[in-house]
Amino acid sequence: MAMDTSGEGRQTDRKAGEGAQASPGGNAFAPGNEAGGDGQLLREAQVWLRRLTSGSATQLDLQGFTRWRGQSEAHRAAFAEAKRVWKLMEPALEQVLVRAAASEAARRPRNWQRRAFLGGLAGAAGAAGLAVVNTPLLLSLDEWQADYRTRTGEQKRLVLAGDVPVALNTQTALSRRDEGGETVGFNLISGETVVDARKATRPFRVEAGVGRIQGVDARFQVSHLDGVSCVTCLEGLLQVDHPSGRSLLNARQQLSYDAGALRSVATVDPDEISAWQDGVLVFRQMPLARVIDEINRYRPGRVVLWATQLAGREVSGRFPVAELETALVQIERSYQLAARRLPGGLLILS
Repeated sequence: MAMDTSGEGRQTDRKAGEGAQASPGGNAFAPGNEAGGDGQLLREAQVWLRRLTSGSATQLDLQGFTRWRGQSEAHRAAFAEAKRVWKLMEPALEQVLVRAAASEAARRPRNWQRRAFLGGLAGAAGAAGLAVVNTPLLLSLDEWQADYRTRTGEQKRLVLAGDVPVALNTQTALSRRDEGGETVGFNLISGETVVDARKATRPFRVEAGVGRIQGVDARFQVSHLDGVSCVTCLEGLLQVDHPSGRSLLNARQQLSYDAGALRSVATVDPDEISAWQDGVLVFRQMPLARVIDEINRYRPGRVVLWATQLAGREVSGRFPVAELETALVQIERSYQLAARRLPGGLLILS
């Protein structure tokens, strides 16, 4: 590995998809039974939410949830409330920890603060519900209904349209696009893919965000993360259509866009861009904060960079995905960071 630092356990209940589910207290209930009022419905909603975001939910689970949620407006409202609280938990936990660290830093000498606060954090974090940090993020309904999906750290390969191999990177969800009974492409809901359409007999289309990519006799990579799409032509010729215009990409060219703008074309190294297929992450003068964000896509749990003054420092290196813990140790030593590993896969770098 080279680096240049220049700068509960889920227990399956077959009744879930058939209209029954185990409650948090261990009692079975029929999702339609409103005894207990709104509190009972909220508990049921929380059970469904945990099931659907567990990473192992099945189509049967989704069908059961759809039936449960469709019973009344009260069911829909209970699920909306459970979802709202779920989304707030992870950032709220991080904010609490940051505020606590700042408070301790103001009252104590620096060395004492680091040892004592991080030492006591392990117990406090458990009480705050650190399991949340290791829980998969809430999936959108589109992601639940995706035809293909990968979990954190998982990669998958499949063949679409009979002769188009597609590689899915970690945390990726996509849905096929069919016309006349034939698959002509897919919608990339989230994540990152490489499409090999060099043997395609007709244009293969990928929709990502507001854009559409078409390729024949081409191999290309498409990502859609946090509202930004990025298209890289690895071989051949691509056409990218965006509400603001059309661009053509040749091999070794890349462009990105969001809902508002189509950015300019850049020249890239195709081998580095698609190195994840070989189990390697390559960074070239990437800000440390972005490197941490990328590592979080592959690593269960969460890495939190508290040393925000280093967020913009540039990192270059090649990190095997299978050795991300070693890569994090290398980052820690290169920047003289203090690392604290806590339950739930939480790693604090300060």
